[in-house]
Amino acid sequence: MNDCCAIESRDDPRIEVYLDVRDRDLRGREGVFMAESEMVVRRLLRTPDRLHSVLVSPTRREAMRDVLDKVQVPVYVASLDLMCEIAGFHIHRGVLAAGIRPEAAALAPEPFIDALPESGPCLILGASGITNVDNMGGLFRVAAAMGASGVLLDGACCDPLYRKAIRVSMGHVLSVPWAIAEDLPAALERLQARDMRIWAAESCVGGKSLAAAPPPARALVLMGSEGHGLDQVLLDLAHERVEIPMAPGVPSLNVVSAAAVMLWARQQGLDVACHEAPTV
Repeated sequence: MNDCCAIESRDDPRIEVYLDVRDRDLRGREGVFMAESEMVVRRLLRTPDRLHSVLVSPTRREAMRDVLDKVQVPVYVASLDLMCEIAGFHIHRGVLAAGIRPEAAALAPEPFIDALPESGPCLILGASGITNVDNMGGLFRVAAAMGASGVLLDGACCDPLYRKAIRVSMGHVLSVPWAIAEDLPAALERLQARDMRIWAAESCVGGKSLAAAPPPARALVLMGSEGHGLDQVLLDLAHERVEIPMAPGVPSLNVVSAAAVMLWARQQGLDVACHEAPTV
């Protein structure tokens, strides 16, 4: 059984990592990230080697006894009011956990690509220039919901391990594999060499309607920022420039909504093609 540590003061050095979470999220933390809410922390607990410690209210400690009794890291217990004072914001659900960030080498595109299946259906969600943490979290939630094998980000994207991004993703940032490609075109070329077809989501001249785009079994669906879209070099690498038909006067969808439509349509297209395939 894990022995809990009672915390009585904001100045207790044992909980230094939890001080001023909001501000330190913006400035960055060395080696750790912060997860919030019971559901998200339970997802983090599935990979205990990534866990640094847990800070909970007495009520949440009891509610999570089934998992917290088993962890081999410190579990700190403080009143909800003290938790809010420590973290610097109102913690509605009384659960925080500090996780250990992966090393940069573990987030490189090479091991990510090498881990993909060499044949058969495979789906990757790609993102370029996504700087809004809500959108980042939403993209991971979409990737998980649509069964993507992973998420590939470029270096201009914001950190998926921001506390809010993790929360918006419903914790799927912690379960969906992801990588950061500082040279995204080079990573896309490596994927093409493994028979992955690139769908670039973009409303532009020469784009193909999503309804008319043949769904690739092995696909990377690439999303750009809502303001800038995708760079020309990325568009030139894509096998298809695919756009979602819009009602007159509506130029685009939020990037998370667009990603959900693109991935869902690709999956539906595969299902239809499979059902319509002639039997031998």
